[in-house]
This record gives sequence, C-alpha cells and structure tokens, in this order.
Amino acid sequence: MIQKIGNTKIQPKHKATCHCGAVELEITLPNGIESPRRCDCSICRRKGAIVASVKLDNIRIVKGQDVLKLYQFDTKEAKHYFCTNCGIYTHHQRRSNPTEYGFNVGCLEGVNPFDLGEIVTNDGVNHPSDRSAPSA
Repeated sequence: MIQKIGNTKIQPKHKATCHCGAVELEITLPNGIESPRRCDCSICRRKGAIVASVKLDNIRIVKGQDVLKLYQFDTKEAKHYFCTNCGIYTHHQRRSNPTEYGFNVGCLEGVNPFDLGEIVTNDGVNHPSDRSAPSA
C-alpha cells in the first residue's frame, strides 16, 4: 500500500535520518504513517515531535548505532534514542506497547510532518501504565 501525504508518496520502506545524517534508519511502513500523534508527557512535550509507531522489526538501524544514545527515566520501561552529534530524537521503544517503536515523523526523508493535518495529542501525563486498577 502506498500512502500519499500532500504531494509525497509514502513507500513501504522509508529512510529516516537525524539532522546531521550520522544516524540512518530504514523504517518499513506497511500501512503508511498510522496514527500520528503528539504526547504531553514530560519528555514528549519538551521534544515536540510528531510520532507514529511500527512493530519492532520494522525499524532497522542502517548506520550510526555508535552515535545513538539511550535515555530512560522514571520507570525505565521506555527506551528513547537520540543522536549524540545533533541531539535529534529518532525513535523509542514504547512503554505502553513494548512490541513497537515510536519514530519521529520529522526524520522521514521527503516527508513534511506539517502536511499531516491535525495531529491528536495523547494524555501522557496520565499514562495508562500509571493507572492502577480500582480497589474492590
């Protein structure tokens, strides 16, 4: 399936890079960019990225593994990666669904995230993993 955003066709395999080009990912988007979103949790509101998700095996690090830095906080469940040269967040293993990576849509080559239209904001302040079951 080929998705079109503005005048850009999103192929199933897509190149994503940080700003300086030291990190390059190959992202397989079998259904195009699905459910792009922002989040208002403490890290996401600071980085401001539009994120979409794919299964773990749909992201391959082509180059730059040596310059990627892992950042974890609070529960240490999510794994956030960024380029140590330019500081750009590229992707993260999700806390709410550890079988998926979230990726920075702005890193997709040839895609303007502003062409995506209205973007929903998830309530990351009240993350589902932080909610305890009601007591009986």
